[in-house]
Amino acid sequence: MTHPLDLPAREIANGIRAGRFSAQSVVAESLRRAEIAQATLNPFTLIRTGQAMEAARRADAAVAEGTPTGPLHGVPFAAKDLTPTEGDLTTLGSWTRPDWRPGETALCIRRLQAAGAILIGKTTTPEFAYSSFTHSPRWGITRNPWNPERSPGGSSGGSAVAVATGVVPFAEGTDMGGSVRIPAAFCGVVGFKPSLGRIPMTILPSQFDNISHFGPLARTVDDAIAFMEATAGPSDEDIASLPIGFDGTAARLGTLAGRRFALSLDLGYYAVQPQVASLVRQAADRLRRAGAIVDEVSLHWTRAVNDQWFDLWCVFMAAWFGDTLATCQARMDPAVVAMITRGQAMDATTYKRIELLRTAMWRDMARLYTQYDALLCPTCAITAPPVTKTDDDYAATLPDGRFAGLDMTCPFNLLPQLPALSLPLGLAEDGLPVGLQIVGRRFADEQVLAWGALYSSTQNPCVPSRSSCATSPNSQSR
Repeated sequence: MTHPLDLPAREIANGIRAGRFSAQSVVAESLRRAEIAQATLNPFTLIRTGQAMEAARRADAAVAEGTPTGPLHGVPFAAKDLTPTEGDLTTLGSWTRPDWRPGETALCIRRLQAAGAILIGKTTTPEFAYSSFTHSPRWGITRNPWNPERSPGGSSGGSAVAVATGVVPFAEGTDMGGSVRIPAAFCGVVGFKPSLGRIPMTILPSQFDNISHFGPLARTVDDAIAFMEATAGPSDEDIASLPIGFDGTAARLGTLAGRRFALSLDLGYYAVQPQVASLVRQAADRLRRAGAIVDEVSLHWTRAVNDQWFDLWCVFMAAWFGDTLATCQARMDPAVVAMITRGQAMDATTYKRIELLRTAMWRDMARLYTQYDALLCPTCAITAPPVTKTDDDYAATLPDGRFAGLDMTCPFNLLPQLPALSLPLGLAEDGLPVGLQIVGRRFADEQVLAWGALYSSTQNPCVPSRSSCATSPNSQSR
């Protein structure tokens, strides 16, 4: 039998409001599954058993008393260890924050809680969210629920595992170079990078960063939409937040018939695994059968995209975390130390000239959007890598000139106004999930999510779900 926790988020809330089941039963099951997943996969830094059950009791009391409730009333969710939550140990995956318990919760999380959602735990991230692998000196290795010898991706790997194992219908993540979409693809869940400014970014020292996004990891596109409805909208806490809300109705409507999609399997330079390319081609055929037009196009980008994004990322690390080297270097991830050192050495002119590449990329995309509604490409060029690998293992140029990269996401952090959705396509020949990335026009978040939902409705209902590994009282997570 399906547990109420396995329903879509809005149906969970409706069921609690209608008295068909209690918030306490839903949250208790979420916490039970969290403990099972934690035992072998390590997706959590903190499971908030007492606080979550108390919030669930208050949620049930509100229903009994007839108090008005929010659209996510009683729905459990998880938040990334990067994101401050009041009173909770928040470490950023690092020993540099040994005992930090923030005095205030980030706006994104406050908005979810104001909608009635209940925070059940904090999820693992690599140190300062730097990596495509969730492995930190503070919390160790987080593993993929489809194969524990593989990585769930990063940096929101713990959040992806929490969703993929059925612990929560959605979890909060952050995305500076693919950190929502990479783990979504590797774990077989939905991941969404909204347009810059749709969800206020309030957790950085700077109000003027332009690659960083909050975004949902979710079991379904509808759950991602529910997350966006609760969190999007302007706030003076972020000067760059857009003066528009989010239209959930528009995100749940639309048609694929007549839509025009450009398909690039390699963005011009990636070495894409044949098993990944095969599933993406099958997805294109499914879109065509639904009435869409899908044309393969050529982009002429090169690995300079990744290299210059990395330069920008190193400066980001140096600016916000460089002061930790003086006192904490011995306990930090050596890769983080190397990135900070590289960023400190970069001159301002070189850094500024990255904008020339970004401008050229945008001009390419602007031309593409004169003929097409969105760009399709793989989310990642490979399936989930072994946990023993590192980012440096996926930075080679092959003899044929192709880039042996891991993700195909960071190009669209250089173009941050473009919403990018990762959809699970199914399992590749090696038994691991593959993701399709839909990259829409500037600020067309609702359209991209609508197309994702419509595509998902055309799929076989057996397309990736790992929730069964934590559902049965006698089950063991893998």
